[in-house]
Amino acid sequence: EVQVVESGGGLVQAGGSLRLSCAASGFTFDDYTIGWFRQGPGKEREGVACISPSDGRTYCADSVKGRCTISSNNAKKTVHLQIANLKPEDADVYYCAADSAADCSTYVVPWEYDFWGQGTQVTVSS
Repeated sequence: EVQVVESGGGLVQAGGSLRLSCAASGFTFDDYTIGWFRQGPGKEREGVACISPSDGRTYCADSVKGRCTISSNNAKKTVHLQIANLKPEDADVYYCAADSAADCSTYVVPWEYDFWGQGTQVTVSS
């Protein structure tokens, strides 16, 4: 069974950094693209970043570009997302997702991903 589980959310001060982890299981890690998304109440789910563990290709959305680092530990089947200089608008529920056919070159969109985690809440205090 394909599973992805997020961890690392919580309360972070504005201007600080966030580090989220996504632990994958049940599939060949190198064959999948891992994406990060976020969604707040009444808002559409927004793509944040993605990585292709097989070739290290990464993408960060404009909303976090310059503040985003995404990396993978292929041996541990884990993806880490770091966002620096947090802003109040970064507060959302963050989701990790996996798919074997998702593109990760110039965009990250939720409809390309079939397998989703439960999400982890990130709160930013000003």
